[in-house]
This record gives sequence, structure tokens and C-alpha cells, in this order.
Amino acid sequence: MHRGRSERVRPHVTVNAAMSVDGKIATASRRQTKISGEEDVVRVHRVRADHDAILVGVGTVLADDPKLTVNWQTAGLPPKSPPLRVILDTRGRTPVTAACLIQEGGTLIATGASCTRTWTKAEVFRAGTDGVDLVALLAELHRRGVRRLLVEGGSTVIWSFLHGGHVDDLKVFVGSVVLGGESSPTLAGGPGVADIMAAVRLTLQGVSTMDGGVLLEYRVGRSA
Repeated sequence: MHRGRSERVRPHVTVNAAMSVDGKIATASRRQTKISGEEDVVRVHRVRADHDAILVGVGTVLADDPKLTVNWQTAGLPPKSPPLRVILDTRGRTPVTAACLIQEGGTLIATGASCTRTWTKAEVFRAGTDGVDLVALLAELHRRGVRRLLVEGGSTVIWSFLHGGHVDDLKVFVGSVVLGGESSPTLAGGPGVADIMAAVRLTLQGVSTMDGGVLLEYRVGRSA
């Protein structure tokens, strides 16, 4: 039996990512990889500006140290309150020096219930014994006024949201490069499905070209 969409009140969730033609979002070293160009950078900042919160996993924080902010000048938009930054961090590994903790606006670190660590520059939400309880987290974000949530990675986080039925829209920029590597992370990691009948189904909503690549926009349906 497949998992349907989370039934509790939650924000509208969009996954946004860039990958190579062979589906990789980074090299085998897991280092930050520039797949898209300047046109897509502008698009990403405009997408961020349209959301109330931006979420990544702690693996992305440790590998890339992202700011998770909106560059309003790049986006070509007047500044407003920055999106909330949300970090999925079951065991509390986010460094106190992480760039996302020292930017303007708030940061929420979602940990497992057994994690006792605190951060002076971030709030903590604890839920779940085996990983962060996404349903509880999404309900908490909605309670805090987050109506549109942007999920930017990494691979395991994207899989957890898709497989759990928590995603409404998927935007993927496909750059004209091939990265290869059996251990290179793909768009959606995790355990995957055992049978095609359990695959997450998508409906193509739009295709556009930019930066020598292709932007694919999907509406996410129920798992088949």
C-alpha cells in the first residue's frame, strides 16, 4: 500500500533542485557542484522569495554551508522579511559556525526527540525517534505561519518528502553535463521503491530552456 499525502494541515511544499543529465546532484566527493548558470540562479532566488521557509538537511549544511537566503538584488525584487531557514538534523550535528545561523532572519533546527543539543542562534523543534517526524514538523511550520515551504535538499531529504507524500510541486533544472559515479548522490536517494507500482507519480506542467539546459516543472501526485 502506498503512502498518500500527509493529511494533517501543512504548508504547500515545493522541491527545487538542479541535476546533471544522469541524475546526479553532486560529485562522488559530495562537494558543492555548480550545475546551473546565471539564469537559473536568478530563478532560484525568485523561487526562494516566493516561499515562507527554506528547508535542507544537515548533510547539505555540512557539505555546502549554504546561507539559505534570498539575494533580493539578484531576484530583482524589493526586500521583505527573509524566509525562515529550517534544518533537518536528527542528531544535532549543525555547527555553531554554520552560515545559515548567522544570517538575517530566524533558523529552526528540527531534531529527533532524543537529541538534547541547543543552539544560541536557532530555535529547536524535537519530534521523532527514528529521524525527524516530518508530519509533526510540517504541522509546526504551518502553526508558525509558514504557508509555502521550499525544500532544497539533499538527496535523502528529497526522497523522504516525496515518498512520504508531502510534496506538491517539483522543479528540476537539468544541466547539460554528465557527472557519473556510482556513489554520486542522485536527485532522490534513500531506499527507493521495490516495484514500479510504488513509484512517486508526476504530472509534467512545464518545460523551458535556460543556461544551455532544461527546467522541468511537475505537479506531484499520489504514489501509484
